[in-house]
Amino acid sequence: MADTQQVDPKAEAKAERKAAKLARQISAFSTAHGGAEGQVAYIGERGVRIVLVGEDGGWGDLVAPSTKIAEQAVEKAGITVHESFDGEFAAKVRTGPYEWKRMAGIQLGG
Repeated sequence: MADTQQVDPKAEAKAERKAAKLARQISAFSTAHGGAEGQVAYIGERGVRIVLVGEDGGWGDLVAPSTKIAEQAVEKAGITVHESFDGEFAAKVRTGPYEWKRMAGIQLGG
């Protein structure tokens, strides 16, 4: 039996627009930080997290509704994508006083 899936043209167009918007945001981050690398991670019902790390150590993230859209976005943006957030890639992240204060507050129940 052949597997026939109906493709909703409106849903496909919406997904394409979302991927293009995310790609523009990734590109803007990359430009602002002298280049960028990323990692795509499934976070459950909310979607897929795209973690970005700039060449200057700045970091940020975006959330895509699906893995397919996230992968399209990073491909369109042309950034290097890592399988995991560890090693040399994770070591590029530079945290400042805000992040350290936040992390300490979480540990102390604040």
